[in-house]
Amino acid sequence: MKPLDTQKDYQEYVDQKSPNSPILKNCFNAFWVGGLICSIGQIILDICKQNGLDIEMSGTIVSIILIGISALLTGLNVFNRIGKFAGAGSLVPITGFANSIVSPAMEYKSEGYVMGVGGKMFTVAGPVLVYGISTSIIVGILYFIFI
Repeated sequence: MKPLDTQKDYQEYVDQKSPNSPILKNCFNAFWVGGLICSIGQIILDICKQNGLDIEMSGTIVSIILIGISALLTGLNVFNRIGKFAGAGSLVPITGFANSIVSPAMEYKSEGYVMGVGGKMFTVAGPVLVYGISTSIIVGILYFIFI
């Protein structure tokens, strides 16, 4: 192989070695998998409401079931395969959040339950929680002051 002399040569080399991403296929997979997850949530919500639960309790049950399913699938290493196939479609907020907590917990289990699981469980989800809670406190204070 000859040495790469210019930026143009390097770019041609990179383009040759880099596979093209099938953007339309990836978008379609993300769309239908995300829609399927949301549809499952809607079916659970409708079943709960049909059995006489109010909307708030039904929503709580849907959240618990979707979190449990995604945590179980993460533990069985199925969620990662779904994520590779569907990309962002599998990261519908509640299932992706559960996956982001369970994955590091499983990875660091060998370091013990306190320093491994407990210490590393929120490495991905921690910043989301900190900024989400901080923002809600600030908005709550502003709401209290101005309204």
